[in-house]
Amino acid sequence: QVQLVESGGGLVQPGGSLRLSCAASGSISGFYSMGWYRQAPGKQRELVATIGTFGLTNYLDSVKGRFTISRDVAKNTVTLQMNSLKLEDTAVYYCNLGQATGDYWGQGTQVTVSS
Repeated sequence: QVQLVESGGGLVQPGGSLRLSCAASGSISGFYSMGWYRQAPGKQRELVATIGTFGLTNYLDSVKGRFTISRDVAKNTVTLQMNSLKLEDTAVYYCNLGQATGDYWGQGTQVTVSS
């Protein structure tokens, strides 16, 4: 079993920044990806950013150049630095860890961008 604990959500004005962090613990294999997904009210969950074991990253087109994902392999943590936030970034953000045994999810953290 894998546990994911997220932190860092909150309320921010348009153009502001937030930093999300996620710490994984439990039965983690040597090869896994971590990432962030989000779900806005009435919409499907979508991939925001992922990072693989060797650092390969993938971003949602609308966040490229604004969001940066990074990970600390030794600590099993992943961070999402979100800059130039827009109203449409408002959503619940979920941490994800994917490995051979399956996908694991955090509880979610609310990010609200509002003036």
